[in-house]
Amino acid sequence: MLRPALCFPTAWLQLAAHLCPPGRKPKPRGGAAGAPGSRARPLSARAGVNKVLARRKRKRRVSMAAAAAAGPVFWRRLLGLLPGRPGLAALLGRLSDRLGRNPDRRRRRSPWLLLAPLLSPAVPVVTSPPCCLCAEGVHRFQWIRNLVPEFGVSSSHVRVLSSPAEFFELMKGQIKVAKRRVVMASLYLGIGPLEQELVDCLESTLEKSLQAKFPSSLRVSILLDFTRGSRGRKNSRTMLLPLLQRFPEQVRVSLFHTPNLRGLLRLLIPERFNETIGLQHIKVYLFDNNVILSGANLSDSYFTNRQDRYVFLQDCPEIADFFTELVDAVGDVSLQLQGDDTVQMVEGMVHPYKGDRAAYCKAANKRVMDVINSARSRQQALHAQTFHSDSLLTQEDAAAAGDRRPAPDTWIYPLIQMKPFEIQIDEIVTETLLTEAERGAKVYLTTGYFNLTQAYMDLVLGTRAEYQILLASPEVNGFFGAKGVAGAIPAAYVHIERQFYSEVCSLGQQERVQLQEYWRRDWTFHAKGLWLYLAGSSLPCLTLIGSPNFGYRSVHRDLEAQIAIVTESRALQQQLHQEQEQLYRRAGVVSSATFEQPSRQVKLWVKMVTPLIKNFF
Repeated sequence: MLRPALCFPTAWLQLAAHLCPPGRKPKPRGGAAGAPGSRARPLSARAGVNKVLARRKRKRRVSMAAAAAAGPVFWRRLLGLLPGRPGLAALLGRLSDRLGRNPDRRRRRSPWLLLAPLLSPAVPVVTSPPCCLCAEGVHRFQWIRNLVPEFGVSSSHVRVLSSPAEFFELMKGQIKVAKRRVVMASLYLGIGPLEQELVDCLESTLEKSLQAKFPSSLRVSILLDFTRGSRGRKNSRTMLLPLLQRFPEQVRVSLFHTPNLRGLLRLLIPERFNETIGLQHIKVYLFDNNVILSGANLSDSYFTNRQDRYVFLQDCPEIADFFTELVDAVGDVSLQLQGDDTVQMVEGMVHPYKGDRAAYCKAANKRVMDVINSARSRQQALHAQTFHSDSLLTQEDAAAAGDRRPAPDTWIYPLIQMKPFEIQIDEIVTETLLTEAERGAKVYLTTGYFNLTQAYMDLVLGTRAEYQILLASPEVNGFFGAKGVAGAIPAAYVHIERQFYSEVCSLGQQERVQLQEYWRRDWTFHAKGLWLYLAGSSLPCLTLIGSPNFGYRSVHRDLEAQIAIVTESRALQQQLHQEQEQLYRRAGVVSSATFEQPSRQVKLWVKMVTPLIKNFF
């Protein structure tokens, strides 16, 4: 069973020297004792890892000579300190094998630096042991619940949507029948007729709530990004002002402003370009106890011909409560839109760009982490009460008592990434999943903007699973045909794609790592996430779905949220598999010939500028 990365002490090099004194010669072995599933990497793959890390020129220089010399014995003795963590033991064992079989490391960076992203002190300490007696104790990804709340649901409550039109119609229908709450978090709200139709649905539902016999408890909370939502004379703010003016006690509109855009920078960077500094990028749409998680914004193209991913969680009150509290928390540290189109902060809250940055980020971290930790505590208490109480009820007794919800076969884990607030849960979980993907496993990864972080690239190129990476062809990129500098962004993505493909080829990894480009006439592509197929399985058991794009912005600049869905239900696995197949069916495999096409010729100035700006888009 996999476990999350641990918080290693900062003096771990001294620990290495203690566990393996310099005078003792390390003895290479074939695998870690007590680490099931630990197998030696084939020579070609191992050499590939070495080449990848040897080619990376980083500004940081990490001195690990002592630990490298003590490598195999250090890791194996360290394994003795990690009882009950076979997943981590297997990982360390494989790294020990690489060290032991490659004694000359002086001119090459050690492959076990792949572990570096997982040694972050931000990882919460493991507080609960694995539970193999209860329903939740059977799946191998249970370690995620040591970081975030775990929500067990029946797969019958999870529905995968496939089209923008289905997404739009479902949202309108859910708004019309909402009785208690409507919570919507998005980058922005568009200004076209379809967006107005959505606002009209909200207005109609609010109007009905006022006409009810009893005082209405319906509340509408909308979270958008300040810079994107304020762009232009007519914008997201002006679209929502009528609701605020007519229902001031029931409607809240929060506009998140990144703390990194301040001072002279804020004055000098023009509109639209200021959005590159950082955004509110979470996409959650919630109606009473029903939740839609997606990467889609509230704009006409996302309702018609911009392909994304969407999952509908029906009658999941605990998950709805969590995301309501999360949006409220971000809303509390955001600017509040007023009826006269001005903004102000919640009383007592530090201002995001006028106040002290460190104080603001600290307050925001506490507000968000309080939501995560309190939900996690609640779910752990519910888990203990359900499966470990002295007065356990059988499923038949529970049904007789009125609780007819079926036993969970699916588990939902909300993954939050807010690096400006030093919250990096999604990054940790994603890197751990990529690191632990075994030989024979298949990872289908998709992003509308192919610009992987260095850590993700190293893991894709340096681990053993097979990868099918789906990205947008230039013609379906959202920036294709844009005016000005933005029109060159698709070419910049082509340049990044070609560099990555060249590296795959230079390592001889074309069979294991394959790029595919999505194309559909008159459509654009915005889908992101991954599907994990375990070795020997034809169906995925895990998917990530939400707002992150796996790029630098998602990890370091923006506020992001997605969910990991782990399921044992064959019916839901089939839904996820069909979703994956439907997207990849419209894709073509990338080869060297792809970049010889006239449309893939990148101008010299774009090639020169891309390394300087790639972390901003």
